[in-house]
Amino acid sequence: MNYTYIVRCCDNTLYTGWTTDLDRRMEAHNSGKGAKYTRSRRPVELIYAERFDTKQEAMRREWEIKQLSREEKLRLAGKQPPG
Repeated sequence: MNYTYIVRCCDNTLYTGWTTDLDRRMEAHNSGKGAKYTRSRRPVELIYAERFDTKQEAMRREWEIKQLSREEKLRLAGKQPPG
């Protein structure tokens, strides 16, 4: 399986990525071995994930989510009321 995910960092910023193993990726982010962006913003909390059959689908969705505004990402994750 392939996943596209959003995490909330300790400074309340959002990071979007993709992975084949969500648990391993969250451990990597929280141990400082994940993305450069999240290294100084630990701990991170997984707030949203979607599952895909292929890497290409997950990467495409990651790009789509990265084009969204913060408010749209929070709505997608169910963390903000519809506006």
